[in-house]
Amino acid sequence: MTLDYRLKKEKDFNLVFNKGKRLFSSNLTVVYFPSNDLKAGFAVSKKHGGSVKRNRIKRLLRESFRSFMPDFRQNFFFVFIPKVKDEYTLNSFKESMGYIFKKGGFLK
Repeated sequence: MTLDYRLKKEKDFNLVFNKGKRLFSSNLTVVYFPSNDLKAGFAVSKKHGGSVKRNRIKRLLRESFRSFMPDFRQNFFFVFIPKVKDEYTLNSFKESMGYIFKKGGFLK
């Protein structure tokens, strides 16, 4: 499996944070900006806990995003910022992403 959908460069993150728009749900904040490619970045701060917990949150977010990838109408850069909670599940992230993507009109 390739990871070519990931947003990695600092200049891309800065572009999204400075010029992007935000959408909110109960578990996530999503910052997005139109682009030529469909890419996603994940910003998980140290407020969420140690590295093991932060990496698990990023794995759950990546898997949730992958499940929506075939359904996008056009390409965007997305940055997902989870809200601090005690427990994180794959289903809660999928529900939040589905809500945000429908709210923003990103899906076919």
